[in-house]
Amino acid sequence: MDLISHAFSAVIGLHAPWKGNLSPVDLKVQLPDKNVITVSMPKNANAEDVFNAVIERIHFQKGSSRYFYLFETVEDMFDRKLLPTEYPHHLYIQNFTTASPTCLCIKKWLFSLPRELALSVDDYATTFFFWQAVEDVNRGHVRALDRLYQLKALQDSARKNEYLRLARELPGYGEVVFPHCACDSRKEGHVVAAVGTTSFKLHACRKDGVLESQVVEFLWPDIKEWEVDEETMAFCFQYQRPEKTLRWVKIFTPYYIYMLDCFDRILEESKWDDTGE
Repeated sequence: MDLISHAFSAVIGLHAPWKGNLSPVDLKVQLPDKNVITVSMPKNANAEDVFNAVIERIHFQKGSSRYFYLFETVEDMFDRKLLPTEYPHHLYIQNFTTASPTCLCIKKWLFSLPRELALSVDDYATTFFFWQAVEDVNRGHVRALDRLYQLKALQDSARKNEYLRLARELPGYGEVVFPHCACDSRKEGHVVAAVGTTSFKLHACRKDGVLESQVVEFLWPDIKEWEVDEETMAFCFQYQRPEKTLRWVKIFTPYYIYMLDCFDRILEESKWDDTGE
């Protein structure tokens, strides 16, 4: 499925053509440890319904479950967080292939490292953090550098705390990395956008996704405003460097709604720190 088609299908997923159809269907959902569970849901169950059914099925603590959500695995092994009002069954049947057991998965929905560390008392949550860290290292999102051999030696759930302690020290941990796409501030080539707890990064790359050396980093205090442009299917943000004028940047990603969700989540988590929530 090409990027434009997928973006369109994600929007279609917000509107269930079978609304009112309560006949149950089996939905397979992959957990971070790669185990797959099946939940029986009405066809018109939304993402919030399906997520809650999974959480109840695996007996996940409610206090910890708020830091996870239902995602869809799409092209380039990229995982897109679903909106609560999307209809997973539509995405499930549209993306069904024999190569993968399901396109639906549970993943971490949290950027704050202090909050993640506070969840260490929940062994189930820590196990999920561990397996997602393993996946992020394997995908190259967490840059293992000269610690790869050490990480491989610790890649056992019985040693998850040791693995996480090391992984959390490495660049890229906890970031959401988007597939490469065009950007109006770059005349030639594409960018790879990464959302993290301290900054938003644009890594220059070729149109085929091969990374180049230039990385532009925007600290969150420098980012003043953000929005989506539905007409051009783009995410837009305004930033201002110290003693510089305001400037808008437009990123042409089919995942512009998810990028907006990430920015909003970063803002929400910053308020947790302020209020001690």
